[in-house]
Amino acid sequence: MSTIQELLARRAALLAVSDSAALDTELLLCHCLQCTRTYLYTWPERIVPDAAAQQFQSLLARRAAGEPIAYLIGSREFWSLPLAVNASTLIPRPDTETLVEWALELIDATEAAVLDLGAGSGAIALALASEKPRWSVSGVDLNADAVALAQGNAENLKLANAHFLQSDWFSALGAQTFDLIVSNPPYIDAGDPHLQLGDVRFEPRGALVADRGGLGAIADIGAQAARYLRAGGWLLFEHGWGQGAAVRELLARNGFDKVETRRDAGGHERISGGCKS
Repeated sequence: MSTIQELLARRAALLAVSDSAALDTELLLCHCLQCTRTYLYTWPERIVPDAAAQQFQSLLARRAAGEPIAYLIGSREFWSLPLAVNASTLIPRPDTETLVEWALELIDATEAAVLDLGAGSGAIALALASEKPRWSVSGVDLNADAVALAQGNAENLKLANAHFLQSDWFSALGAQTFDLIVSNPPYIDAGDPHLQLGDVRFEPRGALVADRGGLGAIADIGAQAARYLRAGGWLLFEHGWGQGAAVRELLARNGFDKVETRRDAGGHERISGGCKS
């Protein structure tokens, strides 16, 4: 039998793979005990039931092998929203909140139609829907499992103004048009060495990698997006830190005005967008 304090001490097993070993250990133990982090330090001497201790040990070993904490506990917070995640989608990251912030600045209208391409867990779409309850937010993803996950997140969060469907980019949208299109598409080149590091080793490759030096998906969306945007509508992309100039050129080449790029919290060019004239 082990106490909470004794299990927390096993964070040493994660020091080689995580720069947040203590937090990771706490999150795993909270998941197994279905408790808060405050509980762990309020009752450190409590004996952990054998089943929970065994589950914790199993998850700790998987984390030590590099599996992302979000997949192990099945959740990740984004824009202060608790989202279910699984291996069918990317793990939502703080950098993407830069896109949400810009999108909310762009449209003053109380009512608007918004499209999220490659919605994954629904993070972007649900963040926008939570801030703008009278917006109609649609999210599409090619992966049926991702669509089911995103729709489940919408239902759990009681966000009835967000809905998700399976689509290969615009293919299932018919003649619909939107005031804003946002996307965090695949943008990593297949030969990028970062694909062998950290959490991305476990994330779905199809949501990470694009052809044409990582710009294939962005180019395909950019070439079609104007047909699905209303006059004055905006298209925003998340992209790699070194792709800003290429994405700005692509947007301008496809007839978008007011093209610019915003930087993430780390100071890297991360989101580029343009307006349909």
